[in-house]
Amino acid sequence: MRAAGGGRIAGVGKAFPPHYYDQAALLGVLRRIWARRHANLDRLEALHRKVLVGGRHLALPVEEYERLETWGQANDAWIRVAQEVGERAVAAALAAAGLTAADVGALIFVTVTGVATPSIDARLINRMGLPHDVTRVPIFGLGCVAGAAGLARAADYVRAYPERVAVLLSVELCSLTLQQADVSLANLIATGLFGDGGAAVVVVGDGRPAPAARPAGAGPAGAGGSGARSEPRIVASRSIFYPDSERVMGWDISESGFRVVLSADVPVMVLKHVRRDVDAFLAGHGLDRGDVDAWISHPGGPRVLEAMQEALDLPREAFALSWKSLAEVGNLSSASVLLVLEETIESRPPAPGRHGLVIAMGPGFCSELVLLRF
Repeated sequence: MRAAGGGRIAGVGKAFPPHYYDQAALLGVLRRIWARRHANLDRLEALHRKVLVGGRHLALPVEEYERLETWGQANDAWIRVAQEVGERAVAAALAAAGLTAADVGALIFVTVTGVATPSIDARLINRMGLPHDVTRVPIFGLGCVAGAAGLARAADYVRAYPERVAVLLSVELCSLTLQQADVSLANLIATGLFGDGGAAVVVVGDGRPAPAARPAGAGPAGAGGSGARSEPRIVASRSIFYPDSERVMGWDISESGFRVVLSADVPVMVLKHVRRDVDAFLAGHGLDRGDVDAWISHPGGPRVLEAMQEALDLPREAFALSWKSLAEVGNLSSASVLLVLEETIESRPPAPGRHGLVIAMGPGFCSELVLLRF
């Protein structure tokens, strides 16, 4: 467990590619692609209905995906769009915090849907005018847990350097991992569940003075900044790894790119571990589940959210913002929990002095818990 004093969340921003499609339109495209491969199209439609996603943003116009013939082409598109989305998300978060690019001391970048060297954080330095001595921390491979884990790493940084500012950026362009030749159950589910977008969080150390008070809604219109008055403090975090669970979730990587590994055991892992881990973590701070007013959970999918509710003995309403995010934009891997965080701060912050818990799970298999005090 990490000690208290992890700074405060001064701003959250989000950004999406401009191409948004409802689920019916996307299903029509996928039916056309997989009709040539003799997939069970009725099963495809049933699976897409079950994920309860209403629509998603895509990195590219939908007609361009069939023209992506190689992983290299898809990854080139990922590098280009990730910079565009990432720049807008960081700009929105900084505006919400009342800060500029010149204030950034560390940039933590998380993703699991593309690769680049130099990494996206490096490419944003000149693009955004970030300081040349900014500390860069690119993290690949944590998947859905990386939003919560990246937030914990940002808190670790400002605990060590309390006068500085850390920015966490997540960009996930899940659509660019599409495997058109893969008609496995896992891939059929993934094509209905995952969407594209990015989110950024500004974490400010305790030694840095708070800026002048901003009115609620001060973030720029349409930019995605939260602009809310609430600046929750990061109290502590905990990372938990579950041994011998590597095949629960992840990628198989080959010449064709990223092929999804998505086991039916994900909800089982939630039911087996989450209550014990959450209760132990809270107890270490003299708290229990009744002291948590905001459950900021990664919206992994309907079965995962239902398992979370059952494991923690909480009503569906406790995860209302996670269900809302899932329905509106799908599962954005590491970015999703940060979207729920932004919505919580903006529209449903707990009363001052009350607590929130950020929780996500991902490849490893593992979980990350981040305790907030509002």
